[in-house]
Amino acid sequence: MNQAAGNSRMLWLRGWVLQVLRNARGFCGPQQPLLPDPQKIVATWEAISLGRQPVPEYFNFAHDVLDMWSQLEKAGHRPQIPAFWWVNGKGTEVKWNFEELGEQSRKAANVLQGMCGLQPGDRMMLVLPRLPEWWLVSVACIRTGAVMIPGVSQLTEKDLKYRLQASRAKSIITTDSLAPRVDAINADCPFLQSKLLVSDSSRPGWMNFRKLLREASTEHNCVRTKSQDPLAIYFTSGTTGAPKMVEHSQASYGLGFVASGRRWVDLTKSDIFWNTSDTGWVKAAWTLFSAWPNGSCIFVHELPRVDAKIILNTLSRYPITTLCCVPTIFRLLVQEDLTRYQFQSLRHCLTGGEALNPDVREKWKSHVGLELHEGYGQSETVLICANPKGMKIKSGSMGKASPPYDVQIVDDEGNILPPGQEGNLAVRVRPTRPFCFFSCYLNNPEKTEASERGDFYITGDRAHKDKDGYFWFSGRNDDVINSSSYRIGPVEVENALAEHPAVLEAAVVSSPDPIRGEVVKAFIVLSPSYSSQDPEKLTQELQEHVKRVTAPYKYPRKVAFVSELPKTVSGKIQRNKLRIQEWGEMRGNPRKAP
Repeated sequence: MNQAAGNSRMLWLRGWVLQVLRNARGFCGPQQPLLPDPQKIVATWEAISLGRQPVPEYFNFAHDVLDMWSQLEKAGHRPQIPAFWWVNGKGTEVKWNFEELGEQSRKAANVLQGMCGLQPGDRMMLVLPRLPEWWLVSVACIRTGAVMIPGVSQLTEKDLKYRLQASRAKSIITTDSLAPRVDAINADCPFLQSKLLVSDSSRPGWMNFRKLLREASTEHNCVRTKSQDPLAIYFTSGTTGAPKMVEHSQASYGLGFVASGRRWVDLTKSDIFWNTSDTGWVKAAWTLFSAWPNGSCIFVHELPRVDAKIILNTLSRYPITTLCCVPTIFRLLVQEDLTRYQFQSLRHCLTGGEALNPDVREKWKSHVGLELHEGYGQSETVLICANPKGMKIKSGSMGKASPPYDVQIVDDEGNILPPGQEGNLAVRVRPTRPFCFFSCYLNNPEKTEASERGDFYITGDRAHKDKDGYFWFSGRNDDVINSSSYRIGPVEVENALAEHPAVLEAAVVSSPDPIRGEVVKAFIVLSPSYSSQDPEKLTQELQEHVKRVTAPYKYPRKVAFVSELPKTVSGKIQRNKLRIQEWGEMRGNPRKAP
């Protein structure tokens, strides 16, 4: 054997031995042997995200993404901006670069493993407002292999009891305001073994997370997870029954947002990305898993309540380059005098979560000079449709299909419908199920099976596709109004109403009618300058306006002027509550009523 061949074989044996040792340990250490090229590694992740390269057998977001950026940061391959930047609007700020984020999350992982006794696969509820600890514990769950279950801080005792019992969560972390609700139902949750409190005070039966974090070691070996191991569970509400548990894997979230982060969110390692979403909703995770693989900074404002002036002042004060809000928040922002604000760093704006009124988009663009790039997805998926930067935007459209998804409009049997015909918005799952897709509805095989028709997953939304491949949202299956055999999507009526200067906000639902079965009813929040006008005359004016703007049969035959609309904590209008108000609890969905 010559010397070159001998050296080559020695190198191969050395690598093989290291791999065997690593596999035997079952853990992934904090260091990688070679410093990767940032452009190449992100391009590889993007190729996997697009379905152009196979998903690796093993993947752990904390080790393979965050720890890698920590190494690149030390080597000077990233700008001197934080990886995480939190403000509370009262002068307090928290800034971590990737190295500091890694150190703090390893300490948090030791708390979860040591004090809470969590093992890979154990489940932990995270019910925190926009506090730095939410991001720390999310990463700590990934490091330990624990499955995180985010929830909003507005959960009631009944909500908490159901979620803790259904998920069999072994641990929960929350704040002083929610701890009494957990204690009230603790005896009914036998699987709950540990409770962590994010507070500067103590509470009997709870461990103080901040105190434990200060005392924890910074040394921690990241659990080696397979790509298909569970990462997160989200409870998602349906039209009937209790909320369902949607499970995502290490890869579906950990790698599934890299491409959309690059193409739709347009992120680079120099960007500072602010998404105003509540931590209990999937969009908070979407931000985490799209920003950090691209080396971007996540900006967070504590924002205890939605306040347009606080949001606009924050955009003016901080070097935020990328903003994402639900359309309802943008509706509030455009009601302000935007000429008073200068957004010197802002370059890209996104929205999603509900349909965007074209009128809001035009107002934002005319005052700020930036487009609103709409995207669409679900708890069960990653980004399904989007208007990426550089693509022509058709006002009112959700954009085109987002790779790797094959998105189609299908009938109730799963047959593809031609352009222009309304049907079920669906994603192809056969013969190959996209990796960036939910694993299943946990403990509910009937619901999982019912979500598919033929080769497609049915989103539950109605839409049509035009000849150019753009998708146009009509409404949820349970939102679509069937009046005298005319199918009417609420979004088109809401958009028509929004064009009238009297309308600040509008929500449209079905309402019972003895002749037509159901009719369109509009709930309208008036602009202040119209609040004193005669309601009857204004109703007629708005009805005639809708008849002119859209098909006459779609006009609201019933109109109610209200002071506010019911909304989720993230600002999305809850049409279901209005529909129940019209039909009653048993007939909240008239087409599914007995």
